[in-house]
Amino acid sequence: MEPQASGRPRGLPSTNGKAKLRRHSSGDLSSTKVEKVNGVAKGAHQEGANSGSVTLPAKTANGLTRELRPKVDRKPSSDRNWRNVVSPMMPAFMTSAPGKVIVYGEHAVVYGKAAMAAAVSLRSYLLVTALSKSQRTISLRFPDISFSHTWNIDDLPWALFSKPSKKKFYYDLVTTLDPELVKSLQPHLTVISPNVTGEQRKIHHSAAISFLYLFLSLGSQSFPGCVYTLRSTLPIGAGLGSSASISVCLSSALLLQIRTLAGPHPDQPREEAELQIERINRWAFVGELCIHQNPSGVDNTVAAYGKAVLFKRHDYSKPPVATPLFNFPELPLLLVNTKQSRSTATEVGKVSALKRTHPGITEHILDAIDGVTESAHRLISAPNFDPESRDSAKALGDLMNVNHGLLAALGVSHPRLERIRELVDFAGLGWTKLTGAGGGGSAITLLRPDAKPESLRTLESQLDTEHYERFEATVGGDGVGVLWPAVLRNGTDEEGGEEIDQEKFLRADGREGVEKLVGVGVLEKRDGWKFWRVGD
Repeated sequence: MEPQASGRPRGLPSTNGKAKLRRHSSGDLSSTKVEKVNGVAKGAHQEGANSGSVTLPAKTANGLTRELRPKVDRKPSSDRNWRNVVSPMMPAFMTSAPGKVIVYGEHAVVYGKAAMAAAVSLRSYLLVTALSKSQRTISLRFPDISFSHTWNIDDLPWALFSKPSKKKFYYDLVTTLDPELVKSLQPHLTVISPNVTGEQRKIHHSAAISFLYLFLSLGSQSFPGCVYTLRSTLPIGAGLGSSASISVCLSSALLLQIRTLAGPHPDQPREEAELQIERINRWAFVGELCIHQNPSGVDNTVAAYGKAVLFKRHDYSKPPVATPLFNFPELPLLLVNTKQSRSTATEVGKVSALKRTHPGITEHILDAIDGVTESAHRLISAPNFDPESRDSAKALGDLMNVNHGLLAALGVSHPRLERIRELVDFAGLGWTKLTGAGGGGSAITLLRPDAKPESLRTLESQLDTEHYERFEATVGGDGVGVLWPAVLRNGTDEEGGEEIDQEKFLRADGREGVEKLVGVGVLEKRDGWKFWRVGD
């Protein structure tokens, strides 16, 4: 769905004067060059004579199979000097990636059925700031989870990570972690957050190991000292793909620092843009491996590519099949976090127990959910699909209602989720379903194109009164983005734009402060953010 001139997607009501997500055209990342290897540009797409009319299943870096044209990430003829590491005095720059919501197909996907996940406009943001040449440290700061730690670059286990039998390069496909490398990081993890315990310490540990494993895999001991500062508008642990969003931010930043990404720029061929995203995606999957051990790869694929993905996993001994939906429309969404803690394993266990007790009935319900997902896919893929029409919105919304009802029949809803549906239905604002594992977590509401702003404000007030956390957002937007240098035109008096430095970034007050300062598409003149796009 294309935005209006105001920057607000058509059909998304304006409330309290808040600006909404809008799309930006790609631009040139002038500091990134395409280098040639054996006469072929790194990052360029190589095809056979008939490749223009052939689509083949292609293994992604994270093990997913996608219906994409074949491409080659060609290894340099010599690994000597393959890293043209950016100067220590590089400008500060930023990367950003979205979270995700499951739109259709929760739980059924566990049993080999289809599910559809889409990028949500809540995002993570990473600011990379170089230090002087004499400062041999790297720091990871993540104030939203109260995390900050600094490591001495020369103390890290470079000797092990650089061994020929261990060394990985930017073009490599990594689908498992090396246990010896993970073990070598333990002394550098035990020292973090010494006064933090329990779940919070686990979150800190996950952030640190993901960062260090990626840094040591892609960087080198001669890497310049840097501060990596993360902020996120995504709630952590709400089933919205926050860890994958952060992993995409980290992998894209490190790949930019070693100058192995081309673009984004306006005339970049689709195939080349696709290859750049896939490089980011494969290393983001490595970050997810550090956190989740056995991730599906779907969250990082959505965070890297944006838009949406249709995926299935028939056999858990094999990778899932994921089909990016590049033409998925941007749709207005109200996302509500119940703040009710839940366990994905517990909710999956409920369905498993029901299937053992009532196998025939449960299988019929799972088949029906699969039918809902496939119906939504056909609807969105139809040539005459108009996301701005009431009929199209109603068709998608009806499928959301049916999907939720089937999930409730499986026993994975919760009174807090049902209360959200009750409030939305009473206000007549849209169609609501749980998203993710259920049992708490979050719910999504597809807003009606003619939803009245005053009715939405009344609903928001009621949700606030009942201690829900709410977000107005869109689904189906952009994936990974780059702001190089970290300068935005925010309507300030600063000549050439507003420079985003660490002080401003850290001082941004909460989610709204981060979005106001650097948010993708938040302001009318938010020039600077660039995106690799393969579906425009």
